[in-house]
Parts: sequence; structure tokens; C-alpha cells
Amino acid sequence: MDLVLRNALMVTAGARAGADIGIREGRIVQLGGSMSGRREIDVEGRVVTPGGVDAHVHLTPPTRRSREINWSDDFESGTRAAAAGGITTVGNMSFPEADETLVAGIERDVAEATSLSLVDFFMHPVLLRPNEENIACIRQLHEAGHTSLKFFMSYGNFDRNVPAFLDAMTRVYEAGGIALIHCEDAAIMACCCDALRRMGKTAPKYYPDARPVFSEVVSTQRAVAFAEATQCPTYVVHLASARALLACQDGRNRGLPVYVETRPLYLHLTRGVYAAQDAAKYAGAPPLRDRADMDALWAGLQFGSVDTLASDHAPWSLQDKLDPAFDATNLRQGVADLETSLPMLFSAGVRTGRITLEQFVAVTSTKPSKLFGLYPSKGSIAIGSDADLVVWDEHATRVVNGASMQSRCDYSPYDGFEVTGWPKWTLSRGDIVFEDGHVTGAPGRGRLVPRGRHQPI
Repeated sequence: MDLVLRNALMVTAGARAGADIGIREGRIVQLGGSMSGRREIDVEGRVVTPGGVDAHVHLTPPTRRSREINWSDDFESGTRAAAAGGITTVGNMSFPEADETLVAGIERDVAEATSLSLVDFFMHPVLLRPNEENIACIRQLHEAGHTSLKFFMSYGNFDRNVPAFLDAMTRVYEAGGIALIHCEDAAIMACCCDALRRMGKTAPKYYPDARPVFSEVVSTQRAVAFAEATQCPTYVVHLASARALLACQDGRNRGLPVYVETRPLYLHLTRGVYAAQDAAKYAGAPPLRDRADMDALWAGLQFGSVDTLASDHAPWSLQDKLDPAFDATNLRQGVADLETSLPMLFSAGVRTGRITLEQFVAVTSTKPSKLFGLYPSKGSIAIGSDADLVVWDEHATRVVNGASMQSRCDYSPYDGFEVTGWPKWTLSRGDIVFEDGHVTGAPGRGRLVPRGRHQPI
């Protein structure tokens, strides 16, 4: 073997067992039995899980032609954070420029990621302009292994283009893919923002009122209806509220292929933080909700109505987030979360008994691998699977300090949180990319992951 992990407590979405793990040429080739390796690590009974699959990150900008869009991370710094946080595969949102086709935008971003990424990656083409040329790209992209498509209901041009987006979803369904939808209603949000301006309520603390729960709910209901009309597997990204979750459950109860992603922000923070002077640093879309919504999402993770956890990693510097030129109607959205996503779920979920280790693996690795056509190469500990593994130090306790972490972002929304349970080793295709607090992977070692058809769960 190239590497043997001795005395591992392997945990998958369906079982746990103690065994040695043998790795050769980047894959798992033996579980248990007699083996030897060029390098052997005794993990001393620690929990070993499949590497995290974060299906929703932003490591390339929405446009390279505006200095207003200046996220702190690219594929190099972002995947350093991923490796440190136990994430071995990232799914990046790939935005074409105004004069680019979906295919051209994907090709550009794949080339950039190939030169910079420390871990494996895949791309979600983002459909901004549903013209005939871009819709015609869908089959070509799926044949090339890009078996998903993202679009936003929150953009002002969405309603006038609904027939074209439904056409796109039909073609995604026919090609065996899955549609990702950002569910907030553009018209409702515009109305609410106008009202806030008239009342002079534009301080950042009013941000939740600019993007209210009912905007998310009505948009989610439409997404479920779109899934029913087209039969296209539909993945609702970063769902934030109990009422929106009920809309998805209604569709699933009727047999529709509707899947739910939530993000860490909604599990660990509530809208009460917007009362702080630095409220803008917590801005994401949708906004943080109430404690009842947080409780509903935790219950969803426990009972299976929330399928995946993804970071929606899109960090800004603190200075940019707190820029006084922006107000409640247009705050800069996004935070750093690749390094903290899995440890915080482990700490607040597994260690407290809210979810089991098996559920932790399901929502952070196995389910996203299946939904996006990566399984069983990713998301499993099995003979033939990629040796993407995380060895956990269940008792390691750290206080979050964003300024000292791998992301180029200089803060974390969780600064000051005490978190117990961090990766000790992270392996990507058998290479140790993180070990004892140090990132050891090299930029450019990550690969584009070829994807198959969407797999229902």
C-alpha cells in the first residue's frame, strides 16, 4: 500500500466499523485484513469519515469586470480552508460573463481551478441569460460531466423569462441532471426595499425586512411547482425558514424530486445578531431567521427533510462588509465558512446528540455525492472509492478566530465560538493535504471530478 490507516473507526452514512484502511494510487483498495504500507499511521481508534463534499461555494467571481465584486478567496485560499475543515470536494458556482456562453464560462473557470485548487472540484453552470444559445449548451455541458444548472429567482429579470427557465429545467431533466434554484422573490424584495427607503429604515439592522420570510416561501413554492411541471430534480439552495421547508416537504410528500440544502449560518445564528452595531457582517441571502426556524432546520437534519449542508462560502473583508455606502437594501452578501462548516456541525450536532455520526456523514458527504453524480467515487468508504478521508480529533477544542484561519477573509461570523471536534488529518485521493494544524497540499493538485447522472436519494 502507499498508505495504511491503522485502527480506524470508519463511519459511513449507513454503518460504522473498526478496521485498517489500505490505500493505493489514490483509492481505497482494502478494508481490514493483513496489509503493509510505505507509510502507516495509527489513528488510535479515532473516527474516520468520508471527506466532506461542499456542493455550494463561490471561489470564482460573478464577474471579472467590476471591482465592486471582490470576494476574498480564490481556489487556492478557499481550498486551503476546505482542506483544514475536512472538505475534499467543492462544487463551485460558475458565472459566465455577459458575452460568454455557459460553455465558455465553465472552460475558463475549470482552467483557473485546475491551476490553483488543493482539493477536487466540480462546476455548476449558472444560467443568467436564458437565451437560445445558452439553453442549447445544456446537453453539451451534461455530456462533458457538468450535470447541474443553477439559476436565481431573486434577480429582477427572472419573471419575464420564466418560460425559458422552465425550458432549461426540462432539458436538464432529459439530460439526467439537477437544477439548483435560489429561492427569493425579486418583486416582493423590491417592494419591501422601497417601503424601507420611504420610512427611512435603511440601517443594516433592517436587513431581514428587506428580504422577508414570505419572499423565500412564495419562491420556494414556485420552485416546487416548477419541479412538478418539468419533473426535473430540483435542489433548493441555502433554505433558511421553517415555512419554506414545509413547502418542500409538501412536494416530497407528493413524490416530487425536491431536495433541500441549508447552510451553517442558519444552524448557529439567528436574526437577533442584526441588532449589533456590526450587523452587516452577518449578511447572507436569505437573511438569518428566528429561533423557531433554526430549530426546524436542526429537526430537518435529524429526520431527513434537510438533505445537505453546504457553506455557500463567499467571503468579503470586514471592511468591505461594513462599508457604509451599503444599507439594508443592498448589503454585501456572503461569509467565510469552508473551514468551520464541518467542525461546527460536529460540535453542535454530533457531540450534543442532535444528529448521529451517520447523519453527519450523510448530509456532509454521501447525499451531495449522490445528488450531483459523484457517488460512489466520493461520499463513501468502500473498495474502489477515492481515498478522500477525514480523521477526527473529537476532543480538540478551539475558539474560532477568523483572522487566523486559512481563508483570506479577516473575520468569521462565529468569532469567539468554542468548537470541539476538528480534523487531525485530511486525505484527498490518498494524499495528506492537512495534518496536525498545517495544510500540506499543494495548489494545482486538485482535479475536476467527472460526474455522472443525478442519483435520487
